[in-house]
Formats: sequence, structure tokens, C-alpha cells
Amino acid sequence: MTFAIAVLLILVWGACGPIFKYSDTWQLVINTSTTIITFLMVFLIQNSQNRDSAALHIKLDELIRVQTEAKNSMMGLEDKEERELDEIKKEFDKLAADG
Repeated sequence: MTFAIAVLLILVWGACGPIFKYSDTWQLVINTSTTIITFLMVFLIQNSQNRDSAALHIKLDELIRVQTEAKNSMMGLEDKEERELDEIKKEFDKLAADG
């Protein structure tokens, strides 16, 4: 539906070209519109990804919680500093190398 509306708006804009004699203002309308839409879409996509990531973290935390052999300290890793994550990664790399 959104794609159809976008195509319709572009067709209307294109049809208005001869009316406005393909002026700079006519071009500015489409340039400004696409810039604003792109700007808003970035925020929409980022919000969607943040919600998806939060849901995934909750699901993983639940799986860690119910697994008896799992380290519960792994829950909430997304809140740790980069340095702490690097240390944990090195620990797991060593475990993987040992076999």
C-alpha cells in the first residue's frame, strides 16, 4: 500500500512538471520530500530494530535462565562495557581452543 502511494505521488509530481514549466521549485519539491521521508524512515527502521533486539535479548535471557549448566552471569551482557565484553570473549575463545 505504501509503495503504491509513493508511486502515485511521483506520478502526480511528474505530471505537474509541464504545469510548473519544470522550474527549480518543482524540482525542489521532490528533493525536499524525498529527503524528509528518508530521514523519517531511518528513525522508523532504527526503532523497529531496537524493539527486535530487545525482544531477542529477553528470549535469550530466558533460555539462559532455564538452562542449568548455563552461566547466569551471561544475562545482561548487552549492558556491559566494550572492555568487559572483550575479556569474556577471550575467555570463551580459550575454552573453544581447549576443546
